[in-house]
Amino acid sequence: MSLTLSKRENDKGADFTSNTLSKTEGDEEKFEDAYEMIPVATTMNLTSSLEECTTGLYLFLNNRFSDAIHLIHPWSKNSIYHALIYNILMVVKAILTFEPQDIQTGVTTAKEALKTCNNFRRKFRMMNFSHLVKKHGIKAIKEEELHAEICYAQCLILKATVTSIQDESILSFLKSAINIGLSYQIYKDCQQVLTQMPNYHSKTYEHLVEGVKFGLGAFNLLLSLVPPKTLKLLNIVGYSGDREVGLTLLYESASKSHINNILSALTLVFYYSYIYVAIGVERDHSSAVEDLFLIYLQKFPNCVILKFFQARFCMLKGNFENAQLVLAECILIQNEWKQVHHLCYWELMWCHIFLGNWKKAYRYANLLSRYSRWSRAIYMYSRAMLLTLLPSQSVKSVSEDISSLFLQVDSLKIKMLGSFVPIEKFVAEKGRRYGTTTGWYTAQPILEFIYSWSGFRVMSKKLDLISNWLSIIDKGEDLLRENPDTEYGTDDLSLINLLKGLCLKHLGRYSMAEHYFHRVIQKEKSLKYDHYLVPYTYYELGILHYLQGDYDRATKSLGNIQNYKDYSMETRLQFRAHIALEQIAKEK
Repeated sequence: MSLTLSKRENDKGADFTSNTLSKTEGDEEKFEDAYEMIPVATTMNLTSSLEECTTGLYLFLNNRFSDAIHLIHPWSKNSIYHALIYNILMVVKAILTFEPQDIQTGVTTAKEALKTCNNFRRKFRMMNFSHLVKKHGIKAIKEEELHAEICYAQCLILKATVTSIQDESILSFLKSAINIGLSYQIYKDCQQVLTQMPNYHSKTYEHLVEGVKFGLGAFNLLLSLVPPKTLKLLNIVGYSGDREVGLTLLYESASKSHINNILSALTLVFYYSYIYVAIGVERDHSSAVEDLFLIYLQKFPNCVILKFFQARFCMLKGNFENAQLVLAECILIQNEWKQVHHLCYWELMWCHIFLGNWKKAYRYANLLSRYSRWSRAIYMYSRAMLLTLLPSQSVKSVSEDISSLFLQVDSLKIKMLGSFVPIEKFVAEKGRRYGTTTGWYTAQPILEFIYSWSGFRVMSKKLDLISNWLSIIDKGEDLLRENPDTEYGTDDLSLINLLKGLCLKHLGRYSMAEHYFHRVIQKEKSLKYDHYLVPYTYYELGILHYLQGDYDRATKSLGNIQNYKDYSMETRLQFRAHIALEQIAKEK
């Protein structure tokens, strides 16, 4: 899946450099020349609210997190944009720390923000805005009411997000789904009204128009990723998303000067840095988004969030050494929100894994296991699997028992939306296996782990690394054949065959890759535990046919996935297959 931009849209990106930034550079100069502690306003209207909230975002993007919060908070119960931005900051903090107190603050802030925004919405509205316009004309709608609707819609999403972290019950899940559906409807409603409004040239109007683009762009992108069956479960019946529309709207929104432009840019960057890598089909994306991102990075060169994504882009190009340098900068340039360091530790761990630096990778896994609350099960498993690769003397020096670490993983699983997180459930099952049995290939845990996090695709730009890992896999195949295990032998060799085929695919050796994929499928009935291997192999085989231009065989292989149920990481594979089949249908 790629963002396809016409010449007009590329010109629009160029305009952002020359025109839009010229508008905001003046604001930036004012910001740079402002007082060290920015005074709180004594009066507030829509224009001044947007200006002060923009200043708050500048503070945030310059790593002055507390200053941003102190500036925004005083008006958070009397101004819709202050309420929204304060809500965003508190929810971001809750997600970063995962501390119960911060999560509760995020929930409380979300509720208060909704209340504030609701006070500015149209009262006693018996019909939606589009029907109101048809009945009474466009003059019946005030611009301020539309701003309040957009802020309210964003706050609904924030509430759904933070509530799902705090409350894992099915009731909470259903409430969140309802809020998401209501938010989407508000954006669609406001879009209809804006098509009938005169094109004002006020300072506030562009914030409104581009805010709607951000919302609809994000929803189109999100809903395009979700299979229809899952949408029904989410109670979002009748809604669908167009990924190309979503990406284009987000790009347009990120290319203009308004309160939501940084959110639009970060949504695009997150999509291409993570979601695209995890569930996208194997196509190179346009450089337009990265070019746009670099403009933001030039404007805020020390922004820890932007530098983090700069490191991620380096990784996706195979520049793992450069990524490490940028991540080290991220850690040094701010200490206020130390949880951001944990994001850097995670990516640093991966850089060292890809490069085969087990000791350094273990150091970061250990730091995460001790200090981060996000996924202690994943971090404990990471510690154990990396220790298996270290010399025995190194293991003794850290006084760790590998089997004990593997067995601890199960007790550290957490629930989200009423069920255990799939990847945590997967590593817990693997932890029990590796903690209670012997005779498995020592690189096996890390090979599975790399595959489950789409690591081979991250390394695909660095073919020498793929070749190195193929050598590790070959060694494992020899060892497993020389010392067959009656209990797990077929499962272990099938994993090796899947990964061998995957590496060969990335190296362009398609015929050999297909041979190893078929080996896995042929052993389907002999598998005892790792039943996920066959449907995942059908996926990789389908993508292989897709890359060869054989869309009929690709569709058939991907369609076979529907015949399998109740295997590890099932939902993730359904998402991937849905997107791949959709892409094939477009290209046929």
